Amino acid sequence: MSKTYLGVRLRRLREERGLTQAALARALEISPSYLNQIEQNARPLTVPVLLKLNAVFGLDVQLFSDEGEARLITDLRAALADQGAGIALAELRELAANMPEVARSIVAMQARLRETTERADLFAGQITGGPAHSPAAFEAVRDWFYERRNHVAELDMAAEAIGDTLPAGRMAAGLTDRLAGRHGIRIAQSAGDALRHYDPAGRILSLAAHLDPGQIAFQIATQLAFLEQGEAIARLSDDPKLGPEARSLLQIGLANYFAGALILPYRAFLATAEATRYDIDLIARRFGVGFETTCHRLSTLQRPDARGVPFFFIRVDRAGNISKRQSATDFHFSRIGGSCPLWNIYEAFARPGEIIRQVAQMPDGRSYLWIARQVQSGQGGFGAPAKTFAVALGCDLTHAERLVYANGLDLKNPDMAAKIGPGCKVCERSACPQRAFPMVGRALGASTTEARFAPYSGTGQAH
Repeated sequence: MSKTYLGVRLRRLREERGLTQAALARALEISPSYLNQIEQNARPLTVPVLLKLNAVFGLDVQLFSDEGEARLITDLRAALADQGAGIALAELRELAANMPEVARSIVAMQARLRETTERADLFAGQITGGPAHSPAAFEAVRDWFYERRNHVAELDMAAEAIGDTLPAGRMAAGLTDRLAGRHGIRIAQSAGDALRHYDPAGRILSLAAHLDPGQIAFQIATQLAFLEQGEAIARLSDDPKLGPEARSLLQIGLANYFAGALILPYRAFLATAEATRYDIDLIARRFGVGFETTCHRLSTLQRPDARGVPFFFIRVDRAGNISKRQSATDFHFSRIGGSCPLWNIYEAFARPGEIIRQVAQMPDGRSYLWIARQVQSGQGGFGAPAKTFAVALGCDLTHAERLVYANGLDLKNPDMAAKIGPGCKVCERSACPQRAFPMVGRALGASTTEARFAPYSGTGQAH
């Protein structure tokens, strides 16, 4: 435990169980005065006391862990920045460490306010029609996976049981047989734009003609998710914190999760990743999938008894729009103000086909190893549109030596780390040469700062 002064959490536990200080002290075999000092943060919560709490109450020790505190601080800072409040980092840490439920309530209230505002903006800007889902629904689904560190154990294990029976990288034929034998569904090619379309009346699954074998296997596996894991998906998506739109999106996300876990079975995939030192190209060839799919799966390897490197995975387009963001780590970019232009993911667009490495440090002092590469998808052929993105995979520097991408890097040299941030509006690096906006809630200071953000910079004054 890096955080030992956790008296508020202990006091909350005692109050929830209706115990007096004297009663809890007797149960823990310590004096009431010692317990009072712990609750007032005058004494640390020691490991022996924590173990006694576990023995007496069957307590989940994660209640007193700081795991996830960094992400809560980031969420809290972003929520308060939305309201124009620039709170000192020390105060945010104190709130997240000692009163995490209060911090989560603030984040949740701001999320509801943001969703209401977005819905109002959508309504005001539309005369007829509208998007199928609001931005807030997508964020709610991302948060659902984020809270679970991008690992859904129930679906992962069910998918692995199927995937282990099929040859890695060549699953399409076996999944086609399973679809026909168990469900009486046949595969047909489609010339339309949809990757997958299921006709329940005709028992036909139509797949786009341009899909490669790995993509075909993924689409069939997605359909199997709805057919064979429908009850589990419905149960997992029945979250009272989610609205109808978000629940519908979550069901699709869970089906896609199952499909990825099926064609990339957990233990076989993890073993290959460890054997190759997480060389993405080698892993992708072994399982017959693309670079992006491999990165996405690497961000899900958090089974308690067999954990992989905890990764953060993100996908952006040239305009900086984030279309995928999955995390098994505490790393978390802000939802407001865009992301950091000094981050290597944007350099990938200028160097197609090349894997770009970067050691980067966030304002809180945490350092990460990032790799980024441009990826492209589309039907091909002259004049056919193609989708171009950059994907990035990152992990805390403490895990970097497990990756082949750390070869030749001086990871212990603090000067080699690029100083990036969570996005200008919530980043405290006031001297950053790439800053696009002042930090929300912080008053402009010196005249040089005022000049930098003046609408017209010819004289350094706003006109």
